[in-house]
Amino acid sequence: MDRRRFMAGTATATAGALAVFGGASPSSASEASAAGGSGSADSVGDHVKGVTAITQVFGAGQKLVAVAVEYDREIDGRTLSTSTFSVTDRTVTKVYTNRSADLAQRSRDGRYVIVELSPDDTAAALWVTGQGSGTPPTGGGTGGTGGTGGGVGAGGPQVGDTTPGGTIVAAKATLTQAGAVTTTRGRRYAASTTALTTDAVKNLIVDDFRQFTFDDPATGRTLKYNLFVPRHYNPRKSYPLVLFMHDASVVNVATEGPLVQGLGAVCWASPEDQARHEAFVLAPEYGAVVIDDDYEPSTLFDATANLVESVAGQYSIDRDRLYTTGQSMGAMMSLGLNIRYPDLFAAAFIAAGQWPEAQAAPLARKNLWILVSADDTKAYPGEQAITEVIQEQGTKVGTALWDGQSTAAGFAADVRAMTAQRTPVNFSAFKTGTTVPSGSTTSAHMGTWQIAYTIPGIRDWIMRQSR
Repeated sequence: MDRRRFMAGTATATAGALAVFGGASPSSASEASAAGGSGSADSVGDHVKGVTAITQVFGAGQKLVAVAVEYDREIDGRTLSTSTFSVTDRTVTKVYTNRSADLAQRSRDGRYVIVELSPDDTAAALWVTGQGSGTPPTGGGTGGTGGTGGGVGAGGPQVGDTTPGGTIVAAKATLTQAGAVTTTRGRRYAASTTALTTDAVKNLIVDDFRQFTFDDPATGRTLKYNLFVPRHYNPRKSYPLVLFMHDASVVNVATEGPLVQGLGAVCWASPEDQARHEAFVLAPEYGAVVIDDDYEPSTLFDATANLVESVAGQYSIDRDRLYTTGQSMGAMMSLGLNIRYPDLFAAAFIAAGQWPEAQAAPLARKNLWILVSADDTKAYPGEQAITEVIQEQGTKVGTALWDGQSTAAGFAADVRAMTAQRTPVNFSAFKTGTTVPSGSTTSAHMGTWQIAYTIPGIRDWIMRQSR
């Protein structure tokens, strides 16, 4: 089992906190078992070997979605129910057995009991911003409805600002075995009120990235970054690379910040996407705001282009299939990099960003998919102005208005209708009021990318493009 600990802030429990459920000693438990045969009760005692928190990334960020309890023997999954375990401040939705500390569609007898938890619980959120669930960190601006950076925009952080707009919460949970657990050989581990605390964390997809530092000799800047290398990487093959750039709420957090803030980086590295398109995924973590609405980027802008070149030189990467994507500040950077370095990227996926239309003419020669909310009062008119310039240059632009609350099948149909237009530039907009769930404090701006990276058809289109 991969039991990697995620970031220095992740809490750990002492062995004593994990070890004992019931009061019976191992010897008395053995005696009870011998006296009562295979169906007799047995205190849990030292039978729990570890408890692992399992996290998953959603559009709104990383959440704690399950706890895996490892026993010393295989457990009979037929004896389990949602009432077998109780987890503090969480809603148990499913309980089953598995052979590893992983989520599964169906139960398989094994030493691990998987306790799935509702991702809608307030306590589930591990990525917290001023416009997300939970309590925002002090001093972290996240912009308003029309802001463009999850912190970039009028009144928001400016270039060079190092104030984090979000924070990462340590993944931990406390649970009790409220009902009896039975092994596949009929041995019964009795219920107990003794609390168990997670002692390890498994971060789905996030743990598949590695963290590095790039010292750029050209700009003198240093970039922390995350890199996903295809599982079956073969240097004799050539692979595409996707660059993801985060919004300003992720500035100056842990290196893994771009991986946990939402799906913008990890979606490309999912097993499903990798099965269709093996690719490298590169996600820098910016220590300061790179660009604001004055459109005068810091030297981290050029350092990013140099980072892409450096990584492409270290691995067998197809220079004709370099792609860029980003949200808000990262979307602005994607547009700006395509203008300043017109021969670098084959295609770009732009989620809720804009650039001065006076500089937009070079974008007419690029493959772009632009996605924004119609009620994003800055990015939407900004993207409209850009696409008008692109059309004036003689490039065809496909347009569509989508329902942000559509189903996966609905979005798939939307993508098919858009790609049927066979245009090099696609401009999709979510209808006003459809990107923000009822009662949510999320802005239409931030709501755009919480949906944008859940649509695999757009990623498939990007991956078909070549320089």
